[in-house]
Amino acid sequence: MLKTMLFAATAFASVAAAHAEDLAPLAGRTIELADASGTIYYTKEAAGFRVVATLSGSEGAAPVRFVTTLDDGQAMTVSVPVEGQDAREIEITRTGEVLVVAPVEPLMVRASLD
Repeated sequence: MLKTMLFAATAFASVAAAHAEDLAPLAGRTIELADASGTIYYTKEAAGFRVVATLSGSEGAAPVRFVTTLDDGQAMTVSVPVEGQDAREIEITRTGEVLVVAPVEPLMVRASLD
């Protein structure tokens, strides 16, 4: 029997557009993850880039705020669980003086037995 593995990446997150985008300091933008939506922005601080992401799941629900300070080469992930499916996620990465917001593409593994 020959086992073959097929690896496929599937993008689940919607981040205004379905691709990575640079974000300028104080230039907030909208993010959407499953039924949650909100904004993300950052400021340059002495300790690094202070990133603030705020999400709300439904009308009347209290928003949730994620705050972190990223140094060069660091990243953070914002994840929203979806019942019966993979979580919807975005990754915020700092590389030098650039902050990139991109959907996380979960790796799906399919195995077939020949």
